[in-house]
Amino acid sequence: MSEGAYQRLWESSHVTLQELLDQEQPLLEPVPDRERQSFQYRLASLYLHYLGLLRRFDTVYDQMVQPQKRRLLRRLLDGVAGRVLELKDKLVRADLCENHCLDRVLQDLKFTPADLEVPIPKYFLLEQSTTVRERGLILAEILSRLEPVSSQKSFTGMRRTEAIILVQKAERARQGRLRATFMREIRRDEEQDRRIREDGWHKFSQGQAAVTIQKVWKGYLQRKRTQQDRRMEMEFIGMLPSPNQVEHLSIISQACLVEDVRRLHQMEKEEEFRAAMVKAHDSLVETEGPDMKEKMKEQIRQWFIECHDLTGWFPDYPDVSSGGSYSIFADKTPEQVRMELEMQVQENRKKEQEKSKEKGKDEKEKKKKGKEEKAKKGEVDAVLQVLPSKCIPMISAGHEEYLNTWKNRCESVHPSQNYDSETLREEKRKEVEQEIRIQVDELMRQELRNLRLAVDKEEERPLRAPKKTPGKKTGKKKEKDLTPNRSVESLYEELVISGLLRKSESVALKDYIGDFLYLGSTLSLAKKLPMPSLFDIRQNVALYAVLRLGSPDIHTMAPLIRSILLVGPSGMGKKMLVKAVCTETGANLFDLSPANLLGKYPGRNGAQMMVHIVFKVARLLQPSVIWIGNAEKNFYKKIPKEDKEMDPKRIKKDLTKALRLLTPGDRVMLIGTTSRPQLAEMRGLCRVYERILFMPRPDYASRYVLWKRMIEARGIQPTQHLDISALAKVSDGYTPGHILQAIQSVLSERRFLQLSKRPLVASEFLGQLVKLDPVYREEEESLKKTIGENVRGAQLGREQEITRKCQGFGAIPPGFPEGLVLQDPTGQEEHETQDGPVGGRGGQADQGEEEKEVMAKACRHLRLVAWDRAVAQG
Repeated sequence: MSEGAYQRLWESSHVTLQELLDQEQPLLEPVPDRERQSFQYRLASLYLHYLGLLRRFDTVYDQMVQPQKRRLLRRLLDGVAGRVLELKDKLVRADLCENHCLDRVLQDLKFTPADLEVPIPKYFLLEQSTTVRERGLILAEILSRLEPVSSQKSFTGMRRTEAIILVQKAERARQGRLRATFMREIRRDEEQDRRIREDGWHKFSQGQAAVTIQKVWKGYLQRKRTQQDRRMEMEFIGMLPSPNQVEHLSIISQACLVEDVRRLHQMEKEEEFRAAMVKAHDSLVETEGPDMKEKMKEQIRQWFIECHDLTGWFPDYPDVSSGGSYSIFADKTPEQVRMELEMQVQENRKKEQEKSKEKGKDEKEKKKKGKEEKAKKGEVDAVLQVLPSKCIPMISAGHEEYLNTWKNRCESVHPSQNYDSETLREEKRKEVEQEIRIQVDELMRQELRNLRLAVDKEEERPLRAPKKTPGKKTGKKKEKDLTPNRSVESLYEELVISGLLRKSESVALKDYIGDFLYLGSTLSLAKKLPMPSLFDIRQNVALYAVLRLGSPDIHTMAPLIRSILLVGPSGMGKKMLVKAVCTETGANLFDLSPANLLGKYPGRNGAQMMVHIVFKVARLLQPSVIWIGNAEKNFYKKIPKEDKEMDPKRIKKDLTKALRLLTPGDRVMLIGTTSRPQLAEMRGLCRVYERILFMPRPDYASRYVLWKRMIEARGIQPTQHLDISALAKVSDGYTPGHILQAIQSVLSERRFLQLSKRPLVASEFLGQLVKLDPVYREEEESLKKTIGENVRGAQLGREQEITRKCQGFGAIPPGFPEGLVLQDPTGQEEHETQDGPVGGRGGQADQGEEEKEVMAKACRHLRLVAWDRAVAQG
């Protein structure tokens, strides 16, 4: 694509963005719970449109050359990605499920399942490729020092006689095979001659012979023509692969080469732009800096005089944390400042007069309102409402900048995609003004002190400390650093030596093959719970892990998710997904599996030190993934005898504390994998893992794609002799690992050489599948029942019931905004209103005991906090 094509794609994307921004405001209006279905449809439609916008912005940002446009595109790309994650969170709360049946929405919007694929921005790896390469070299160097020098394997010598005998055996066997083939052909020819002699020669006339030859030849031509027409038709409708694979590969490689060339141009233009930024900054400081400084001083002195004339004393100078003098003026003239001061004095007088009159009225009104609200609590329906987004202001600002700066810009002015010097000087002028304002503020603070001493005979006023609200904690306790004198390099090496930091294999997320669930809405209408497909699992991993870990800006804006748990039978690809997350984000891989911790960091404080070092290094070298295989062992109900030696529960307490200390911006993700969650105490398991993704057996569509793609990955194009549909049907119950194992067993090197004479058929794979144990339906139902009873739709269903009961007790006011976090004054429990978690992340133990506990905490802690926040939000 040319630069003009990317420019047109950018323009059309902003048209779509404007339409989406117009739909955001109606979404903030509360909706009754009875209209939940239409509310879900609006959320799903908005989610799909933002996904398409994210895909287009990623394409444009990856190939746009102009550096100033790229900076704007980066902000828009991160903002749209954050909005996608926010809408995903709202869909989970509306559907009470991690997976969504969007086939009806796709059909209404004329979209395809490919539009539902979550795009992973390419800059995740491109911008940190150097860091990942350096980290890989350091890891390889440490591992090479650990490996002992491998002595060359000494092969026992063979005597000459034995070698000659071995060669003779191989040669005689070869000659025997050739002789057998030759004799078989001779016997076949003799048998054919014998049959001809017995039957006798049938004599044809010249005309009869010609007709016979014509009949055979025309029949052959017609059959060949029919097969060719049928193949062309099947290729046209996409049922058979195109034979011009080489041509397609050459086109794709040429397109990739063009993209790499454009990326090189991006680097060149970026270097030029950075040099121009430094030059413009120095030029502005030298030419316009003195004038800016004098103008600011004059403006601030005028403010001093006006305040003294109006109030009789000099004002307090704003603190650095509040923005200094910029918070007062903000590009205002002295006349505007004077008018504002006069208005403030008048308003203060009016407020003092009104306060004394309204005190008595407020007390009476509060009593009346309290009685009315108590009477209406049972009548008010629960409402669904989306809270204001953190990403929309950023997206709107970027859209406004595009409209004001780039929409009507004539691109013929800069055909070589150089930077715009005028725009650059405007941006740098603001930065220079901020730098000079800091210097001016220091000078004017001293001048203000001198004025007070000279005019009012007043010494410097002490700054008042902000009042603290009793009973509320402003933040969490900081973690005590157990290794203050250790460098990151030494801790990193220690983790590598102990085997807690591993080198991750390179696996792309797209290699986790699966197809879309096409009948999700149909099953839902039939009141059957649709199981997630492999496609859904891949999308959830991309949303919960990859997008959040890939960018610090996205992680800060998106709803905080610290941990996810992958639950499914063995062979479903849980470890593969963990490796794919590390590959797509360039993350470090820490292994805290119970089997890997055996004999490491022993003692009472060893587990605490180990968890502390792992999380400290993970935060300092983010992004990082902390993987725990067989995660149920950390939460055993009863430790089996064979596992007592490893003590799998020893990091449980420290792991929970370390996870709570992760904040937005800490790109650290805990990913657990388990195939036996029924052995664990589900309350503790759900308290640690915030999102639980169930991975059932693949359905028919996914099995069909698995067989087809895995066979093609071996370099074999399926033919009409291979019935993939039949293979997908008979392999019901087998996992992707089973299918891969069967393909590897059948497609040996010898079988690969025989494909030209003997094409593949489906029956060859059945013998290998029979040898493997499938996942039976009863086993999957037991696993699904364990997850469903304890998690209840990703920990949201029961929490909504508890929230509504809290409303009945008066702990949370009816119609309180959905998703607002209510902080427990003790700082230990988090509660959310409406469809969000109430009573912490656990909430999955015995229903009666847990409900009593949560209700007690909600009624005790949330009543005043909820009303205060409701009033604060208007």
